Amino acid sequence: MDMERMKKDLGGGAVFPIGEENKAFAQYFTGECYLNMLSTMGVGVGLVTFAPGTINAYHVHHKGGQILLVTGGRGWYQEYGKEARELRAGDVVEIPPEVKHWHGAAADSWFQHIAIEVPAEGASNEWMEFLSEEEYKKLK
Repeated sequence: MDMERMKKDLGGGAVFPIGEENKAFAQYFTGECYLNMLSTMGVGVGLVTFAPGTINAYHVHHKGGQILLVTGGRGWYQEYGKEARELRAGDVVEIPPEVKHWHGAAADSWFQHIAIEVPAEGASNEWMEFLSEEEYKKLK
C-alpha cells in the first residue's frame, strides 16, 4: 500500500483509521479494500477504503437499504441500467432497498466512504456479477 499516495488522494489525514484488509469480502471486490467497522450496535457503520481501480460487484440490499457518506478521494456509484455518478468527499448516496448497484474507486484515486446499513427485519445482501472491465475503463 502506498501510504503517501493514499493520504494525498484522501485529503491528507484520515478521521478514522482505515482498518484491516477486507479479506472476508475479498471475493466481491476487484482489488485492495480495507474495512473499519465503526459500529455494529443496531446499525452497521463501516469505513470502507478502496485502492485505485478497486470496485465492488453489483449487489442488492434486500429489505434494508444503504447510505454512503463519501469522506475522501474520487470514486463512482452506479445503479444497474443507469449512468455512473462520480463521487467526491461530501457526497451522499441514498440506496433504497432492492436496487442493484456497485460503487468503488476511480482508476486513478484512492476512495473512501462510510457505509451505513439501513436496518430492517430480515435484511440481507445479495452479491452478483462485476461491472465489465470495458465499461469501467470508459469512466473518466
